[in-house]
Amino acid sequence: MRDLIPEDWAEALAPALDSSWFAQLEDFVAAARAVHDVYPPEGEVFAALRLSSLADTRVLLLGQDPYHGPGQAHGLSFSVRPGVKIPPSLRNIFKERETDVGVPPSPDGDLTGWAEQGVLLLNAVLTVRHKAAGSHAKKGWEKLTDEIIRALDARSEPVVFLLWGNYARKKATLISDRHIVLQSTHPSPLSAHTGWWGSRPFSKVNAALASLGHPPINW
Repeated sequence: MRDLIPEDWAEALAPALDSSWFAQLEDFVAAARAVHDVYPPEGEVFAALRLSSLADTRVLLLGQDPYHGPGQAHGLSFSVRPGVKIPPSLRNIFKERETDVGVPPSPDGDLTGWAEQGVLLLNAVLTVRHKAAGSHAKKGWEKLTDEIIRALDARSEPVVFLLWGNYARKKATLISDRHIVLQSTHPSPLSAHTGWWGSRPFSKVNAALASLGHPPINW
């Protein structure tokens, strides 16, 4: 898997990638793929890092686990390919986006356009077994993605961290106060009613970017 990580990220993550736990993670994922359908496809596991380089990342949007249905996960948190039914959390994201910044719901759930503007769409766990949510949690992925957060935190240029839900919000302890952290309820239908609606994350991100002298994200 190491060979699939872009060079700039691989350099920043070198100690982690050279560790015994990462080697064990590679072995685990390879063994899982040998006997199960595992998502996303191998070539898309690090799509988020490929689309948003370490130097160009302006916003980190942290998810938890890849989608576990056929054809859904493609390496970007919350995103699905065109033609795939939009999942409930993403549907709620689009509804809040329309209320917040006036962008109508997208015809598909592909968020590649966000990633190409420097929004790192990172999941804490980067693979999952078919129809088994959380099946690849606590196998080493969290250690690697924590190191990705630390690599961003170590940059001299501030980053806007967008943390939705209790799981993501726990990662705030990895982030120094040089950066901007925006937290809210998760957009899942299970929790959206407790604070997602009206949270206005998109305009808040753009206001934060403006305060840093950066152009806005075209959501």
